[in-house]
Amino acid sequence: MSTTKKLTCLIIEDEPIAAEVLEDYIQQISFLELKGICKDAIFALDRLKEEQIDVIFLDIHLPKLKGLDFLKILKDKPQTILTTAYHQYALDAFNEDVVDYLLKPIEFSRFLKAVNKLKLRERLKQHKQSTKPEPLSAYQFFNVNRKMIKVFFDDILYIESLKDYSKICTMETSLVTRGQIGEMEVFFKDRNFLRIHRSYIVAIDKIKAYSATLVEVDGKSLPIGRSYKELVAKSLNVFFLNKDEK
Repeated sequence: MSTTKKLTCLIIEDEPIAAEVLEDYIQQISFLELKGICKDAIFALDRLKEEQIDVIFLDIHLPKLKGLDFLKILKDKPQTILTTAYHQYALDAFNEDVVDYLLKPIEFSRFLKAVNKLKLRERLKQHKQSTKPEPLSAYQFFNVNRKMIKVFFDDILYIESLKDYSKICTMETSLVTRGQIGEMEVFFKDRNFLRIHRSYIVAIDKIKAYSATLVEVDGKSLPIGRSYKELVAKSLNVFFLNKDEK
């Protein structure tokens, strides 16, 4: 991110003290520029239509329209950092692709950690814009019982290891083809698939829910291996709440 570019911010918070704290914190960050404070989500909708906002600091419990409901109706979401006194909404929040989830009272060190993620996302965004991706095939033929079967990548839910074979599970069926899970991992690299266990590769966009130890795909719970936890957490943008943050 260019050192001259600042990320424009909007605080959506109905508690005056909480809004003042966020305003003070934002003013201490050189790459953030506060554009305003909205006491409710309805007013915020108008502000977002009037000017370009890069980041919103959004409270969950707002009058008229709750924070998470507000996020769901936005077509073009700014980067979002949620601020709340309640930890139980974290899973729903990260399903909306929020940058971070801050629990009140918010310490400046925790705020700084959250906004630094904004810089990382901005760098990744600029990198994607400057790098033209190579076109990917929409399907691949796999050898199943001496017959070549076409499998569309968008139909694949997950791939399961069967030692020297792999079972490709799709929305409608499952196919067993020769090839170890490691070979499948290499083949499906950069195609929206993620290795979560020595026996499983999942399609990221087919994940319906997750926890620290499991991901749910099409109603089936698949384990996350110990050695894959860090990679899975980074890939799914999961931020598990520490006990001292509760």
